[in-house]
Amino acid sequence: MYLFNEDIGSWEDWGRVFQSIAVFEPLVGAIMKEEKLAFDRIYNLTPGTNAVFRVGTYVLKIFAPEECGRGQNRDFETEVFALKFAVEHGVTAPRLVGSGAYKDKYVFHYIVSDYVEGREFNDEVKRMSGGQKVEAGRELRRLTDGMNVPCDDFNGIDILDGNYVKSRFERFGERFREERLEYIRTFEYGEKVFVHGDLFGENCILGRDGRFYIIDFADAVRAPVCYEYALVAVDFFKFDKYLLKGFFGDLDSDELAEICLSGILIHNFGAEVIEMDIGKSYEFETIGDLRKRIKELIDN
Repeated sequence: MYLFNEDIGSWEDWGRVFQSIAVFEPLVGAIMKEEKLAFDRIYNLTPGTNAVFRVGTYVLKIFAPEECGRGQNRDFETEVFALKFAVEHGVTAPRLVGSGAYKDKYVFHYIVSDYVEGREFNDEVKRMSGGQKVEAGRELRRLTDGMNVPCDDFNGIDILDGNYVKSRFERFGERFREERLEYIRTFEYGEKVFVHGDLFGENCILGRDGRFYIIDFADAVRAPVCYEYALVAVDFFKFDKYLLKGFFGDLDSDELAEICLSGILIHNFGAEVIEMDIGKSYEFETIGDLRKRIKELIDN
């Protein structure tokens, strides 16, 4: 008799059930008991890749098992390391309460952290004046400066291997893809540091105590700092001039455009971010076309 009774043999199988409270409730209860934590009402949280629930005053993230074909064990190990690293370096982040692997029908890795009461930055920023946005940008830069520092290789990902996310750029034309690989090969990226890797509005919470909290470190990686900055400028800030000023100061728009370009071209989410926030793949025949569009968005 299992607590989790669904059949998981593919990523599609996982996608059908990973947000279901009814499916996961017995497993959630067992994990909370294992960690000697109170089992309370379960709520859904913002969906992502793994099963994430609020359980009373805690957040329980259950990682996809290996049987789905895209097991998240490396994400589990990454997030445990990254949460500890970020807090040690002055980032306000949820406290890691517990972690482990629960063996049921499948082996489910999990982490338990404190639930942060507050509002997502995406919602809060709508209420901010220009001056408040500048201050928010400065505070977020303070947090990233604390964690964007050298660290050990904690997950074995070589983000500067041009082939690492090559498949994600297949929707772009041949010339663009060739120039991308040449750019990565020749650009002086500098040293690799710890980066959150997925820093955007839903992963930044303005807590009730008035502080910004950074959550969800499953995509953390060692990378040049432009990897962090590009996602912040393009997807998090949507090129908002006040937020950009707070975070980057009076940086010249040409310099900022190059930071965004260099980071996007190596980013795990780079191709998606381009199409969500900058333009469709068919609009960019060359790297220069993308650079020009980015600069236009910054200037405007």
